[in-house]
Amino acid sequence: MKSPELPSAGRADVRIVAASPEAARQVAEALRCHFAATEQRSYPVDDSGGTRLHLTIDTTRTPEPAQPWLVSSRSSGDTRTQADEI
Repeated sequence: MKSPELPSAGRADVRIVAASPEAARQVAEALRCHFAATEQRSYPVDDSGGTRLHLTIDTTRTPEPAQPWLVSSRSSGDTRTQADEI
């Protein structure tokens, strides 16, 4: 069996297999939040609707630390009450 071709230095090939295209897209989007990535390429897995998605990410860019939900959901400073708030 022939070895797969390795990506260039500083790159990683990522293969995502999911039950739906949307699930695969969400995983790819999460990776893009932390790494530069090429355009994704998707392929059907079988007749059941599964999807295989390929992309290459740049591993030379250090991932940003994840922010706790409380920090990332801070108010915009707009203290006006919204119509659906009491």
